[in-house]
Amino acid sequence: MTAPRIAYVINSVEGGGAALPVPAVTQVMRAAGATVRVFALTRRDGRALPPMLAAGLDPLVRDGGVSDHWQALRWLDREVRAWGATHLWTSLSRATILGLLLGPRLGLPVICWQHAAFLKPWNRRLMRLLQSRALLWVGDSASVTTLTQQRLGVTADRMATWPIFAADPGQPMAAAWKPGQVLQLGSLGRLHPVKGYDVLIEALALLRRKGFTPPCPMRLTIAGEGEERIKLETLAQEQGVTELVMRGYVDRPWDFLAGLHLYLQPSRSEGFCIAAHEAMAAGLPVLASAVGEIPYSIQDGVTGHVVPPRDAAALADRLGTMLADPGRLHVMGIQARQHILDRFSIDRFTRTGTEIMRRIAPSAD
Repeated sequence: MTAPRIAYVINSVEGGGAALPVPAVTQVMRAAGATVRVFALTRRDGRALPPMLAAGLDPLVRDGGVSDHWQALRWLDREVRAWGATHLWTSLSRATILGLLLGPRLGLPVICWQHAAFLKPWNRRLMRLLQSRALLWVGDSASVTTLTQQRLGVTADRMATWPIFAADPGQPMAAAWKPGQVLQLGSLGRLHPVKGYDVLIEALALLRRKGFTPPCPMRLTIAGEGEERIKLETLAQEQGVTELVMRGYVDRPWDFLAGLHLYLQPSRSEGFCIAAHEAMAAGLPVLASAVGEIPYSIQDGVTGHVVPPRDAAALADRLGTMLADPGRLHVMGIQARQHILDRFSIDRFTRTGTEIMRRIAPSAD
């Protein structure tokens, strides 16, 4: 059998989300005998490009926008034919819809990797209509696999789960807080409403109004950029949340996490949420909304805590409890790191991906 040539189609090479894990994912594909090339429908900030280039992926990035779908489809048709793809592997909604339109026309099997816990209504309707065209659907977590079956009507025999994250035991570990130090709280994420940073600011303001006084000075640093920056800065100023620092995008997230004592993820919606899992791998306890894969990964009261999304009062209560005993944070963090290294080991990540490769491109007898 001819070795598979997988056209890995993604929405963009924007930093974060589903693009940054591409080198690790494609490494498994190539180890299984496939040739892989990334096809990005648009560039956006391009921050995912350097690791792709370093991995030898030679990504092809379209010079276009985010809403010129027919132009993107024609570009993908032309480039995939020219490259000689045998399979289309799609990631995120736009790439998936275009892949499902194009694949059957070219006689190529389509594998759709799902990451989102939230789908825009029109995308959801289109994907449900087209879902039978895919050879296989892959959820990046148990929660997304379940949602894909429920929302799109995909049957269990056409579903697989491949967590998008592999914990690296070489990741730097956060140090324990010591008396006299500033207690460092932090979060990694786009400044977008879905991340719930407005809820976090409200929770901190609510703690202050309740008269809570932390046992030590603290600082909350949000590392990320996005459309909500001015709004969040204004809200913090209005609410008197002076401990907030908007750091902007960081290109060394592991170093950022290693400098924290507590990680916060107040999201309204998530799929897998790589950042929260990287925080646990760094030895940090995580306080997060119970969305996506997060409540399956956090052992509540042992490695962190989960609260309902959009609930500033619940977030404030749990945050106050954790801040009142900063010495316990590192104990929880150590347990979080061990749990994540066990559950999301590199070996398990590789085995799961290799088995999916066997399903989509079985070797000839």
